[in-house]
Amino acid sequence: MTRSEETGMDTCRETEALPVTECWTRLASVPVGRLVFTERALPAVHPVNFLVHGRSVIIRTGPGTKLDAARRGDVVAFEADHIDPGSRTGWSVLVVGHAAVVGDVDRLVAVLDPQHRPWVRGRGIHVIEVCGERVTGRRLVLDRNPAA
Repeated sequence: MTRSEETGMDTCRETEALPVTECWTRLASVPVGRLVFTERALPAVHPVNFLVHGRSVIIRTGPGTKLDAARRGDVVAFEADHIDPGSRTGWSVLVVGHAAVVGDVDRLVAVLDPQHRPWVRGRGIHVIEVCGERVTGRRLVLDRNPAA
């Protein structure tokens, strides 16, 4: 077997759009994503652990630039994915919406899961919600009809 046969390098792949409901299901299946926002007039991307609650992404954080963006109500993006390097397949989901600080006690109780804790000590004092105003996803799959 040649190296290209072992790694599947000769195998064709195609992308497929994911339905919105599947986007949310896939987001909920991974523990880490990336929050994309503006920091000092430049794009910033921070990895975060998160929860999916309905049609929102919930992020616990401490003081800093992510919290500042949420306090301003900035439009942000949130991206998560899962890639299998062996098969070179996977998926990616992008959520775009306004960030907001969750301050209402009833809302905090509704969106927080006691099992979900920030990975960095002291970073969970504040809760940010990104409401999914635009949700898109795609999947990279093996081509089912490579001769076409």
